[in-house]
Amino acid sequence: MQITVVVPTYNEVENLERLVSTLFDLPLADLQILIVDDNSPDGTGELADKLTDFYKGRLAVLHRPGKAGLGTAYIQGFNLALTRGAEAIAQMDADFSHPPEKLVEMTNALDSFDIVAGSRYVPGGAVDERWPLWRKGLSAFGNTYARTILRLPLRDVTGGYRLWRSDILRKMPLDRVRSNGYAFQVEMIYLANCLGGRIKEIPIYFADRRWGQSKMSFQIQQEAAIRVWQLLFGYRDLNC
Repeated sequence: MQITVVVPTYNEVENLERLVSTLFDLPLADLQILIVDDNSPDGTGELADKLTDFYKGRLAVLHRPGKAGLGTAYIQGFNLALTRGAEAIAQMDADFSHPPEKLVEMTNALDSFDIVAGSRYVPGGAVDERWPLWRKGLSAFGNTYARTILRLPLRDVTGGYRLWRSDILRKMPLDRVRSNGYAFQVEMIYLANCLGGRIKEIPIYFADRRWGQSKMSFQIQQEAAIRVWQLLFGYRDLNC
């Protein structure tokens, strides 16, 4: 199965080469990587270009003119991967918060499901023990809030480590997706559930980033709180 891993980047020069090397060391024969860089001022995009020379034919870079948000980065990356014939598309952060080695287990599970999601909130999953109590509480509340309102049948609806069959992505109205922070993750899994996608969660340990700076902000959290209600009414034509 040809899997393309889409990795949005903004100021991830400290992580990128290490992540790319780790992914290509996995026992996944037909793995490709697509970096979507938002003109990172730290040189991430330039490093990505250099890596394409080393990993010829296996690594590609989509350069965007500026920081335009996580959601649009993934949508553009998904669309490009689909046009290039990917049979499955993975999404993951560049900062090692998502354990790359879990992609093998996720790939095996894809034989029976349309989406396999790395989950912090199923048995065996966990978040970084160094997280302060307020951050753990905020994350848990955000998940409970979204999945209760949208009646979603999974525990981790805001997680960003997922593997999608291309067939389910082609069925989804990606041109209507408007969320840009982690509400993007909620919107995508909501759409997949509306369309009858078979979803499997596997446990992951979500580690705090070791290098670089977090992209989380109050604006992103605010978008997520509001966007959940917009989703509830915005996709009624899909019988959600």
